[in-house]
Amino acid sequence: MNPKKILLADDDVKILKAVNGYLTRKGFILMAVDCGRKVLDNFLGFQPDLVILDITMPDIGGFEVCRKIRETNDVPVIFISAKGDINDKILGFTLGSDDYLTKPFFNDELLLRIKAILKRTAKGTAAPQNVITISDFIIDRAARSVAKGGRRLELTLKEFNLLWLLAANRDQVLTRELLIQHIWETDYNEDQGVLNALIKRLREKVEDDPANPCYIKTVRGVGYRFNQIRENR
Repeated sequence: MNPKKILLADDDVKILKAVNGYLTRKGFILMAVDCGRKVLDNFLGFQPDLVILDITMPDIGGFEVCRKIRETNDVPVIFISAKGDINDKILGFTLGSDDYLTKPFFNDELLLRIKAILKRTAKGTAAPQNVITISDFIIDRAARSVAKGGRRLELTLKEFNLLWLLAANRDQVLTRELLIQHIWETDYNEDQGVLNALIKRLREKVEDDPANPCYIKTVRGVGYRFNQIRENR
């Protein structure tokens, strides 16, 4: 059996060296880089079997790197981060990651997770979800298409990304901060008018009565929730 190749990215030199050395001794072929740009530059040439991404890197963060990889490839991704916030974990899994490990961690634990993911991948069960069928909706991430009751809906890219994020986490409240970070790829800004406007436009396309939404519900003071079961106000 050929050794598995892992592309590791972290701007912390100590972690990079420690994990690189440990996994190399365990028989993996490692490419260790210190920024997100190097992941994208070397991904096609290296063709890794698994990618490990630090979330916070100085040029391109792990979330954005994963988003770009997922546009064309289903390679397993593990996020590592000093942040254990639940919103970060939700965002990571929504983007298509396979695992999330909070720093500091033991290398033995990382190894166990890598082996478990590669085992699932070999069985063809580790690919991220690309189609959501929920209520009257069929949402296809690969095709960037949405149908409701058999009728295709025309959504902009940001409208589609917002709907996918809400539907992928149906019945869960997603904060405004998380939605803004995911849709606009930026830190939270106190001016939430752009998010409110995007929610309004999306409701006009997916709700039967946008003024009384059944699916995209506002949770006052927190954010929004997509109801799996149609709910009247």
